[in-house]
Amino acid sequence: MHTAAEQHARPAPRVHTRDGVLHAHPGESVLETLERHGHHVEFQCRSGYCGACRTTLLAGKVHYPAVPLAFVSQGECLPCCCKPVGAIKLDIQKG
Repeated sequence: MHTAAEQHARPAPRVHTRDGVLHAHPGESVLETLERHGHHVEFQCRSGYCGACRTTLLAGKVHYPAVPLAFVSQGECLPCCCKPVGAIKLDIQKG
């Protein structure tokens, strides 16, 4: 459990893309943040099962509330089921 002081000390979740900085809402997945800002990401399951949304994670860390079944290499993330820890940078753009 995190104290209120620890919550405030943590930077707000942000997703940096080639298009700019996206501010994540509390509790939403990286995919939900991307979709809310008009990004179209390939996905199938939204639960980390298939790996279709696998994306290059250029910087930062993500948290998986539930361990995904799809393999995730160093420098990758599954936006459908992870949450940003502070600021992250993805190699993605609208299109």
